[in-house]
Amino acid sequence: MSFFVYLLISLNKKKKISYVGYTKDLKERLKLHNTSKGAKFTKGKKWIMIYNKRYKTKSIAMKEEYKLKKNYKKRKVIKDNYLKLNEKTS
Repeated sequence: MSFFVYLLISLNKKKKISYVGYTKDLKERLKLHNTSKGAKFTKGKKWIMIYNKRYKTKSIAMKEEYKLKKNYKKRKVIKDNYLKLNEKTS
């Protein structure tokens, strides 16, 4: 079974808020976040998934999730790259 670490951003405000998590099912997890049934932090916002990475075990995914949550520079790089690509295609 595979587990994923993912990064979401909210497009509701001028400041792009991000959220990092892990899951077995990316589609279902995003659906839960967007219907305010996911994490408390994500309630009431519209989220899009801009990054995900697959891991073999839950333990490894949880460790990598923790690292990404604490690494604000890497999160900013991922967000900025996504936003730049999105501007070019708009």
